[in-house]
This record gives sequence, structure tokens and C-alpha cells, in this order.
Amino acid sequence: MYRPYSGSLADSRPFMDVESQIRGLAQDYATSFNTGNYDQAARMFAPDGVLMAPHHDAANGQKAVERVLREFGESGYVDMRVETVRVENSGDMAMEEGRYSVTIRQANGTLMPERGKYVKVWRRLGAWLILADCWSRNPPANR
Repeated sequence: MYRPYSGSLADSRPFMDVESQIRGLAQDYATSFNTGNYDQAARMFAPDGVLMAPHHDAANGQKAVERVLREFGESGYVDMRVETVRVENSGDMAMEEGRYSVTIRQANGTLMPERGKYVKVWRRLGAWLILADCWSRNPPANR
């Protein structure tokens, strides 16, 4: 399911501080995923960017990232939400630390929530692009 989406912050980003830009881009990434625009989410990665998803080989480059994101979407991952907790930057590099939640639609139709944390490394190549993205699930609450 592919739904048109264009970032709302596109014109104002050059005038925003780095933390605000990264926070806005994180929301654009989640929206792109949630609307089935996996190619658009993958274009947020640098050409040599890497997505390191749990229980997957590293996806190097935009096409590989797009395939992994599509795999997640087609396997029932919906309603991704991200919350940027911290942004640190120096020059053309930035690190984003955050929390995420996502719902996983099981084959039997039940919904399973997942929560976790993530780290992204961004590099400014004209625009801010993801150089590395890695996340992990929190343990189940009933442990």
C-alpha cells in the first residue's frame, strides 16, 4: 500500500537548528514507513548507509534498506512511532538516540505491541542522511 507523502518541514529545515532538523526527519522516516513509502524512507539513508535490524544481516545501501523495510511492512509491522530522546552533533555528523513503538499484526489477526530503543548516525551531505541505523527490542513487560 503506497500512499503519497511529502515532508512538511522540507522548506524550513535550512533555518532550523540541527536537533530540530533531526527530530523532524525522524518523524518523516516513521511517516514514510507507515504509509508504505519504503523507497522514500530508504532515500533518507546515505548511499553508503546501513540498516542493522535485529535478526537480519546488515542492509548496506538504499536498495537493500528498502528491501528490509518492505519486508517488515509486508510481515505486519504497522504504526511505527518514534521519540527522539537526544541529539548530539559536531560539524556534519549527528547522533540521534530514541525510543520506538510499533504494532505487529500476527497471521491470526491479533496485534502485538513492540517497544524498544534505537540509535541513528546522521551525516550532512547537503541534506541530513542516515549513515547507520540500529535498534533493539525491550524485554517483554511481564519478565
